Parts: sequence; C-alpha cells; structure tokens
Amino acid sequence: MPLKLANDLPVKQLLEKENIFALKNDQALQQDIRPLKIAILNLMPGKIETELQLLRLLSQSPLQIDIDFIQMKSHTSKHTDITYLNKYYLTFDQIKAKYFDGLIITGAPIEQLAFEEVDYWKELTEVLKWSQTHTTSTLHICWGAQAALYYHYGINKTKYSNKLFGVYENSIIDEHPLLRGFSDVFFAPQSRYTSIDENQVAQAPITVLTENKTVGSLMLVSNDQQNVFILGHMEYDTQTLHDEYQRDQSQGLSTTSPKNYYFGSPKKENIKNQWRSEAYLFYHNWLNDIYQRTPYEFIGNISE
Repeated sequence: MPLKLANDLPVKQLLEKENIFALKNDQALQQDIRPLKIAILNLMPGKIETELQLLRLLSQSPLQIDIDFIQMKSHTSKHTDITYLNKYYLTFDQIKAKYFDGLIITGAPIEQLAFEEVDYWKELTEVLKWSQTHTTSTLHICWGAQAALYYHYGINKTKYSNKLFGVYENSIIDEHPLLRGFSDVFFAPQSRYTSIDENQVAQAPITVLTENKTVGSLMLVSNDQQNVFILGHMEYDTQTLHDEYQRDQSQGLSTTSPKNYYFGSPKKENIKNQWRSEAYLFYHNWLNDIYQRTPYEFIGNISE
C-alpha cells in the first residue's frame, strides 16, 4: 500500500530499504482515488520503532494512505527528542476538528498503574470520546485496548501473577471479516502484566473473536463495529521480545525467558517468527473493512 509520509521522516528511509512503497507528495496528488486517512496515537516510548512496525503492516494494499502521528500534549516523552515530536507529530488540539477513516491507539508500558494515575489519562479520555464520532474504526493495542475497554464499557483490569511474556497460540471462536484468511489457530506475541475481567466482557456489547484458554481473549470487536481491540502485540518485529528480555535482565527484573519464542537457548539466532503472516493479514483486513464502510465524503461517524 502506498503510504503518504513526510519526505524527510527518518523511518521512511528504513521502509524504502525493505522495498515498502511510500509516495512523495507530488506523486500522491496525481492519484484520483481518495486516500484513507489514518491517525496513529503513538504512546510507546520507542516512537520510531513503533512507527516502523505499524507502517510496515499498513503498507500491504493498493490503496493510498495518509498518515498523521499524534502525541499527548500533557505528557513529556523521556525517550524521544522533543524536536522530533514537534516536527512529525501533531497534538490532539491540532487534529480534533478533522475526521479520520481509522485511528490506531498503541500500547504503553504502564499497565501496572491505575488508569487515573497516568499523567495523560484526562487527555486520552478526550481522544477516546472523540474517536466515536470522528473515525470509522479505532484499533486499540494492548494497554490502549485495556484503557478503551475501561473507558467505554467499564471493564476492569486484572493482574497476572507473573508477566505474560512470549508467543501464544490463539483460537478463532467467532468468524469475522477481520479474520478472513486466518488459520483456525494462530500465534501472537504478548508482553504485559495485566489482563481484563472476562466476566465483565461477557456483559458488554462486545464480541470476542479469538482467545487462548489460559491467558484469555486476544481480539475483540464492539458490536457496532466502531472499536477493535488487540490484547497483544501482533505488530512486534521478530527481535522485539528478545530486546525486551535483555532489557529486563539488565534491570534485574525477574522476567523469565519468553515462552514459545526461542527454539533452543535464548539467542537471536534461535528465534522463529510464528506470527508475521497473520499480522499482515489482520491489518490488511482492517483497512479493507474501513474502505468498504467509509463514504467518499467522510464528515462524521457513519452510524449518525
């Protein structure tokens, strides 16, 4: 999928090395079809790494996509230079009058905090409320999914006794267009300390699409098709869990080796990526679903 990005966005050069097509502005203007407008609220500390992971997955369709990155004005990033954020990221105030075909809200390594203790929680709730009238579909990832489930439906977090860390098998329990082409069972990376109250999910207007009997739901969708939730990290690169494991070890944490990830000793050369194909397929299906449902003149929630 041609991605329309700022010409000097650093991650653009990395994408080009992988033969992923990104349009220049003058090339984009020559295309007659309306591009999909996707906003990415990037809450992860490693901004460029997350940008690359998501843009790679969004690139596999013939449609043109306009990408806007969003940051939280009420939060000061400790891992990304402010000049980079000011150049390539918009604040919510700068985009809240616009309409988007899709919005992605990433995870964040803060799941052990109460939602109300997060310094940008108030601003995030404004984004979550806005998303229901200004996007066709909002995709929430990991902590972003937990936060949205709590805000929209009052579903609480639950804590695991140990960090959920590794690659886990999931089974499809509800056929849905988002899962078109999936195998009956598939794998997804996990890296989190918390889950969700599955009993509360059962009482909410939400459909569970896939699950693992041990660790719970992975993919869910609201019954009005407005909100999609992934309680995991299908966007992760092959080496991401390895890097997290090395980081936790260097910090003296008790994190055990990620399950079902290394085929042998915990070394990079022993990693086998078991989730890549379904990750690409899921994002392709999500974009196609948006394309099928969004009017050419998109000026508000299609259910209004």
